[in-house]
Order: sequence, then C-alpha cells, then structure tokens
Amino acid sequence: MQSQIKDLLEFTPSDNSYTDKLFRPIEAYFSPKSYGTENIPQDRPVLFVGNHTIYGVLDPMMIVRSIYQSRGVFPRSLADHMHFGVPLWTPYIKSMGIVEGTREICSALMENKQSVLVFPGGAREVFKRKGESYKLVWKERTGFVKMALEHGYDIVPFASVGPDHAYSVMLDANDISKGLGARFRNSQFYQKTLRKGDMIPPIARGIGLTAIPRPERFYFSFGKPIATAHLQDEKQGDVLFPVREQVADAINEQIAELLAIREQDTDKGILRKLLTAL
Repeated sequence: MQSQIKDLLEFTPSDNSYTDKLFRPIEAYFSPKSYGTENIPQDRPVLFVGNHTIYGVLDPMMIVRSIYQSRGVFPRSLADHMHFGVPLWTPYIKSMGIVEGTREICSALMENKQSVLVFPGGAREVFKRKGESYKLVWKERTGFVKMALEHGYDIVPFASVGPDHAYSVMLDANDISKGLGARFRNSQFYQKTLRKGDMIPPIARGIGLTAIPRPERFYFSFGKPIATAHLQDEKQGDVLFPVREQVADAINEQIAELLAIREQDTDKGILRKLLTAL
C-alpha cells in the first residue's frame, strides 16, 4: 500500500493528460464559464469542496482544468471506490490524477502539500432523485472537515451549474426500488452492495429520448477560502458541523448565483437553443 501511495504522490500533470485535443470537443459542446478563480490561493495547497452533479462524470475534469489553466494549481480529485477496478475507465481517470477517496490517501496527499478536490455527497449525490437538481446530499459526513483541520488546510468552496439541466430524471432509485420488491430490498446485496439504494443510478434522458446530454452551458464558481488552521486546538466535536455548514452555505450561495447568471445568459447559439429544447 505504501508503494502505491508513493506512486500516487509522484503524479504530475502531463501533456498527455490535459491536451487541447482531448478537451476541445467537450468544451465546445458545453462552453464552460468560470467565475471567482482569483479566490484560489497560489501560495499554499487547499481543499476544494463542491456539489456533485448528476452521474458525476460530466464536469469534474473541466473544473480541474479551469483551476489548472487559470491558477496553475492542480488539485487531486478524490473518487468513490466504484470507479476503480473498471476496465478502460480506471486507467483513464488515473491518468487524470484522480485517486480513490480513502482517508489514508487523502492524508498522504495533504502531508505532501498537494491540493485536493472532493465532493462530500459522493455516489448518493450523483445518483439524483427527482427534484434534487443542485441539492447537496451530505448526510452526516464531516470527513472533509476533519482532513482540513488535521492538516491546517483552507477550504475553497466551489459550485457547478449546468450538468443537472443536461438530463431529465425519468425514474430514480425510489421508483426502481419499489419495482424490485420488499424481499430484494431486504437482501444483503441491496443493503450492503447497493448501500440501501444509494448506488442505484437514475434513468434519465438527454436529447430527446437518448442518453446524450443536452449541450447546456456549464458554469463554475470558486468562493473565498475558509480558514481552518485556527481551529486545530478546538475540540473536533464542537467545530466539525459548524465548519461543514459554513462550507455548505457558501456552495449553496454560489449555486444560486450561477443559476441567476444562467437565466440571464442569452449567448447560447442557435444549435444549443434547438438541442436544449428537446
């Protein structure tokens, strides 16, 4: 394990990972805009914390690219265990510097003074239910605050708007679970492997009845850093949830701001107007 972590620490952004050839068609399709990148510190590593959008694969790499291009900071993204061990997909995300979101790996990255990016909502937040667009689903999780406190990292809250407009949820985990029957819902597979339904992805449509996402513009926002170093001597039980809620409030404020910007954005082009209407 130690040798594997050492290999992770030695990762550096390469021309093969972040080439215009790779991202040009993706960025042309979603036309992302970023706001508040000036809030990202360049003199110290930070913990980026944000909202996870539907399916969790459309925007994360564009967010990292925005940070990297605007500030020269390359955050290492933490991903759910389900992404690892998948042929083709796992080597691809590893080539982008994405690592498994374990406490040990996160701690090693921070000890190595690397910036880290995390979505506390994890799989539950990407597998949206109806009516959960841009909603934070963090349950009782405070792990990211613990990591920031232990290593004295500032937290940079960020928000993403656009991806949840690219899909319409037709059936969510609640609908699917009902159809599976009570016996299945009581099974070990459902309770443990599917995490009581949290790991059931929604069935959603993009353009027409297809799974192709509508070409909605993506909007990213980065807020002012939230300091944690001054809280290291405090009892964790007294500060974990207040800091967590401070971060959540900052993200929700940015989501609201980006939604307002989206409403006023008329620069969509004829093709985007046609396709997003389907």
